[in-house]
Amino acid sequence: MAPKQTQEAVDTQAAVETLRAALDAAGIVLPSLRADLASPGLQLVELGRVRADVAARLARALRRGAQE
Repeated sequence: MAPKQTQEAVDTQAAVETLRAALDAAGIVLPSLRADLASPGLQLVELGRVRADVAARLARALRRGAQE
């Protein structure tokens, strides 16, 4: 069984803006990216729905980043 990860305290809106900037640098736009205000205690970020080509670009960017 995998060890349980603890959630670190992060400002949700700051996380959204950091992610938006990183995605922008990779040429990726998630139009629905926002803080989930319905559950502030959980600090959720809504990524939203994207087209398949955007999902593929996101996957490529993540793979490039993982190789660094």
